[in-house]
Amino acid sequence: MSKNDQEFSWQEVPKTQRNNFWKTLSVMLGFTFFSASMLAGGELGISLTFMEFAAIVLGGNLVLGIYTGALAHIAAKTGLSTHLLAKYAFGEKGSYLPSFLLGFTQVGWFGVGVAMFAVPVAKAMDWNVYLLIFIFGLAMTASAIYGMKSLVILGYIAVPAITILGGYSMFEGVDKLGGLQGLLDYTPTETLSVAAALTICIGSFISGGTLTPDFARFARTSKQAVTATVIAFFLGNSLMFLFGAVGAMAYNLADISEVMFLQGLIIPAIIVLGLNIWTTNDNALYASGLGFANITKISKKFFVVLNGVIGTVFAMWMYNNFVSFLNVLGAAVPSIGAIIIADYFFIKRRNYQTFSSMTFKKINWMAILAWAIGVAFAQLAPGITPLNALLGTAVVYVVLMGVFSTKISKEKVITNDNTKCKIAG
Repeated sequence: MSKNDQEFSWQEVPKTQRNNFWKTLSVMLGFTFFSASMLAGGELGISLTFMEFAAIVLGGNLVLGIYTGALAHIAAKTGLSTHLLAKYAFGEKGSYLPSFLLGFTQVGWFGVGVAMFAVPVAKAMDWNVYLLIFIFGLAMTASAIYGMKSLVILGYIAVPAITILGGYSMFEGVDKLGGLQGLLDYTPTETLSVAAALTICIGSFISGGTLTPDFARFARTSKQAVTATVIAFFLGNSLMFLFGAVGAMAYNLADISEVMFLQGLIIPAIIVLGLNIWTTNDNALYASGLGFANITKISKKFFVVLNGVIGTVFAMWMYNNFVSFLNVLGAAVPSIGAIIIADYFFIKRRNYQTFSSMTFKKINWMAILAWAIGVAFAQLAPGITPLNALLGTAVVYVVLMGVFSTKISKEKVITNDNTKCKIAG
């Protein structure tokens, strides 16, 4: 193993370097404890009754759990990141497309996350927002350099802290609503269709969920990886939505930071909001570094630093303009995961040759075409956009690969027959 590849950017993670279940769970919980999920929960909270909200979150996290659980299984079995797994379906050069999209979106989310912390804190404390962005962005970049080690430590610290403060804020909100019965009797001020609500719930984290293999590959067994991932999404993601929704129902504010400030939790909110964003942003830098390392073959650490600086410099611009662009990419990114899952389970029948012994084709154009069709289908078809992306892309890829393989087989048969005829003649 190269000293420059301590995070196994270009190879499978050896069994001797795998983590136990609790370390894997800590990383995955830190990954799903995401402030944007609390904002999404707040948006659902002002538009749904509590029982409607519970049903939407349960259904949305079921989809996310199945999707990320499948990716976690593949990652633990192979020891490979999302970017290296993409080589099997997209090809050596073809994998640059998913690596660029995934890396680019994570840099964007990093910048958005930095500003999500700096803006409310600067407003509450009357501090300079750009100074906060600079300090917080560089601090997160510095910790992300240490890779999985820092992610595990941050998870151990941030997850309990966020759970305690979020839980306290939620119980304060329930009390303001008049107790449990008041929560159940809550009438929303706005309305939201089931499809739109599920799109918010699933779409809030499906792009990040596509990067599950980057972290689950360090699990010792497939069972541990899948269990940790599913728990993280059902527990971690559900709690984030719940914290945001109850606060929104009680105070009619979708922004959890504003809710906590109203509750007099300014200092604790600043600390925990910072930890919350820190865990997710370090995951984002880690994943983006792996993506660009796959394309350029330059050290992941170099891109962690570079992407952190870029995300910090453009944080306010990304905060104001990038979220809408990320919503468009919400169809492009899960389509990548759909192809990886379809290739592993349906095309290769869970029989991937070891990475070190593989000779990849340059580009699998069937995967590129399936991805493009899947993205278009997700955007144009009615219903739940991220679910359309997953199912539509997977079906198209399996069909295209089936037709293409059949055509190749027939051409081989015809060529062999012609060769036999020439020999016989």
